[in-house]
Amino acid sequence: MFPLEKFQQIDTPFYYYDTELLRQTLSAIRDNITPEMHVHYAVKACANPKVLSIIAQEGFGADCVSGGEVQAAIDAGFPAEKIVYAGVGKSDREIILGLEHGIFAFNVESIPELEIINQLALQRGKVARVALRINPNVGAHTHANITTGLAENKFGIDMQDMEDVIRRTQEMQGIQFIGLHFHIGSQILEMDDFIALCHRINEIQERLEAAGFPTVSDINVGGGLGVDYQQPNEHPIPDFKAYFQAYKQNLKLRHGQQLHFELGRAIVCQCGTLLTRVLYIKSNPIKNFCIVDAGMTDLIRPALYGSYHHIENLSAQSPSDYVTYDVVGPICESSDVFIKNYGMPRTQRGDIIAIRSAGAYGEIMASGYNCRQLPKGYTTEDLA
Repeated sequence: MFPLEKFQQIDTPFYYYDTELLRQTLSAIRDNITPEMHVHYAVKACANPKVLSIIAQEGFGADCVSGGEVQAAIDAGFPAEKIVYAGVGKSDREIILGLEHGIFAFNVESIPELEIINQLALQRGKVARVALRINPNVGAHTHANITTGLAENKFGIDMQDMEDVIRRTQEMQGIQFIGLHFHIGSQILEMDDFIALCHRINEIQERLEAAGFPTVSDINVGGGLGVDYQQPNEHPIPDFKAYFQAYKQNLKLRHGQQLHFELGRAIVCQCGTLLTRVLYIKSNPIKNFCIVDAGMTDLIRPALYGSYHHIENLSAQSPSDYVTYDVVGPICESSDVFIKNYGMPRTQRGDIIAIRSAGAYGEIMASGYNCRQLPKGYTTEDLA
């Protein structure tokens, strides 16, 4: 699976993207969607240019949350008419960038944002297509830091204000209101959460129809589908069949409505691995430390969320001789720990360690803290 001989020739730490698995994942998505379903890849998960280029070439759209992501998507070959742009704090410069490229839609999260988009569009003689991001107050079984659909979260427009905001869009000459946008969180593995969102959207559509509003052309349900961090080898591709089936069976689309998804983690997570070398094995009476040259600057998820990543010693000489280690990095922070009390084959200096399921929120969140260089990213093609 991993080209170990190639890895040994490259300075660590670095990211490796299995582009064959990426293409298989994209194919699995296509096999489970219908013509009215449109998938926009969430660029925030991973913006490696080669990864973006493959996803664009395979015909998918892009979901962006900054002007920089809009530009990265355009540069990678995503058609502007397949780009949606969300985010609670879009700057004027970023909005203008979207207007100039003629992106498919802005997912608007507040009245002040709506007013600014209208103003900037009118100044340029343009009309901005917008979907209103509604906070559906639907919880998700996931980490508290990555739930987004509750009333207490900063995202979206409260349902009680929805009709008033729609009326405001109808008064704005620089705005074309096309739809509703939702997103309840990330790393969701229980299909019941998505079914609950379907039921809430059904209620909202019925409510708007009863109030006399015309049917919107587009419904955007966000993303959120999780991956198996525990067993990446057994489940390299998420259960897209169950995910899309939840919407097919429970969301009551009106005639001609288009359904949009914003999947990120589910597309790229399992194809990405962080490769690192063992610097030292350090032991005391109660701990064995496996000190590697990657740190929280390269993969922050364990320090930030307490997230689990499966770890493999690719160089292990005695795979049956297991030792319990704390796998830690070189950063001058006590939280620079990938995992504690983790069983691995006996490990020594120079061994190549693979930190799995790192394609999403890995390279993209890397930092230069401690004046460290950012990790490079290589693909299967690069190492062929």
